[in-house]
Amino acid sequence: MTFIWAIILFGLLIFFHELGHFILAKLVGVKVVKFSLGFGPKILGRKVGETEYLLSAIPLGGYVKPLGEEPGEEISEEDRPRAFNNQPVWKRASIVLAGPVFNLVLAYIIFVVFLGADFPVAIPKLDSITTTIENVMEDSPAMKAGLIKEDTIVSINGESVRDWNEMADIFSENPGKELAVTVKRNDDLINMKIIPESTKVQNEQGEEITIGRIGISKKFNAKIIKSDSIFSAPFKGMQAVYEWCVLTLDVVVRLFTGTVSAKQIGGPILIVDAAAKAASVGAFTYFNFIAIISINLAILNLLPVPVLDGGHVMFFIIEAFRGKPVSEKIMIAANKVGMTLLLLLIFFVLYNDTVRVIVPWFQKTINP
Repeated sequence: MTFIWAIILFGLLIFFHELGHFILAKLVGVKVVKFSLGFGPKILGRKVGETEYLLSAIPLGGYVKPLGEEPGEEISEEDRPRAFNNQPVWKRASIVLAGPVFNLVLAYIIFVVFLGADFPVAIPKLDSITTTIENVMEDSPAMKAGLIKEDTIVSINGESVRDWNEMADIFSENPGKELAVTVKRNDDLINMKIIPESTKVQNEQGEEITIGRIGISKKFNAKIIKSDSIFSAPFKGMQAVYEWCVLTLDVVVRLFTGTVSAKQIGGPILIVDAAAKAASVGAFTYFNFIAIISINLAILNLLPVPVLDGGHVMFFIIEAFRGKPVSEKIMIAANKVGMTLLLLLIFFVLYNDTVRVIVPWFQKTINP
């Protein structure tokens, strides 16, 4: 079932994104040659009218190919007025922007349905992912070590920790082991020793495992958006999408400034794992997860990085100010840099996925 939930998730995200490009291209009179869900070799394909619709082998993306998008592409005289590269800047920019916008539309539809059905939408506040402690349990390792409410854990065994999940993972992975912890209390740094208590719990597969716990908890701060009626749901849905966009941008900024750990960045493996877990909880959690991922995809796609939609828009803006396109030589060089950065990011998130999902699964398999 994990595979099925993942296919539904990626299918919806890709379909809405490419549908945005496709619809806007049609609306502004650009000929669309191909519409593909997936990359790589064709599995299924059928030409309807002037467009070939494809289902391709690699389900981690998709594409819409308008006529004239590639440099040097042969275009008949009849089709020249409908070629992408012959359109004014505003038309090309609208086609590119439509993909991320339609990812926001997908999130909006999900939120409106939830709110109309009297389900609230929660937008967490970033202070709920910091390492500041809200409560310390009685007689816990944390209390015995001297931790108190409002302490902020800044490092463990000399390694800095910047968010709650990263910190909790270290305690969880070290049951019964003494850890050197540095805590910020007001303006002072305090060093202490903590030994996480060994605790037996069941994992997602129902297997009993031993983890470490020190007896602390965090506060979950969230803005709750509710709809008074089915008529207000569309307006509240817009608010929910806006609030999630603001949160996502804030997280991106904190990732670049280092105030949120890059170890928390996940890729397709982590998304598949999270999708399966969300689906096991229920339809509400699963589709809420899809909405959040769709907003993340939209925001990240709009970053001004060559090869991303935001990178294309950046070049269109430069063209609008210069009155002529950026030279093909500069475009090729910029796209190479953008592709390199994208590949580095892919390798990084796959490494994170492997450490957080694949390695624990493999360890449990060989050491049941």
